[in-house]
Amino acid sequence: MAVTETEQDYELPCGRGLERVWDRLEAVQNGSADAHEASCTHCRTARESLFALRAVTQELIDEPDPAPPDLFGRIMFAVRSEVRRGATLSLATPHAGAVGVSEQAVAVVLRFAADSVDGVRARRCRLRKVGVGPDGETVVHISMTIAVRVDSQGVQGLVPLVRERVTAAASARAALLVGRLDISIVDVYQDGVR
Repeated sequence: MAVTETEQDYELPCGRGLERVWDRLEAVQNGSADAHEASCTHCRTARESLFALRAVTQELIDEPDPAPPDLFGRIMFAVRSEVRRGATLSLATPHAGAVGVSEQAVAVVLRFAADSVDGVRARRCRLRKVGVGPDGETVVHISMTIAVRVDSQGVQGLVPLVRERVTAAASARAALLVGRLDISIVDVYQDGVR
């Protein structure tokens, strides 16, 4: 099977190919134009367009890329989901004995539980193993910081609800027994503002 070249040079009305005009751009600019290039309006128009194209292309090359609009959010996401596992907790399972899970993974589950309360955003969650419960479950102390929405119905109703959901998630999702749960309100926010 023979391969044929289908791409052809674009010909100007004067008969010159656009590739040739492009190749001779520098020569013409430096005053080394042949008789045809010096007098042909078609070649001159093509050269002006090519000069404009080259100038715009150079501007794009010289202009630094603007930061993406969500750059701050992406950086914060990366910081929050840092790959260090940290310490592990030994969780009892009915089939495999004990399984090691990173404290960071459990903290994500607990923050998600706090976020499920309307008007609350979990900020930081730290947990520490303090013992073993009567049924072999790991007992932990949890320290959590949250932000509350400015127009919330009242902090008094939010904190008990966060406590209930975090305790339930620790038990149901991670088979942990909560020995102590400290919740601190460290920030307030308005809807639409992070």
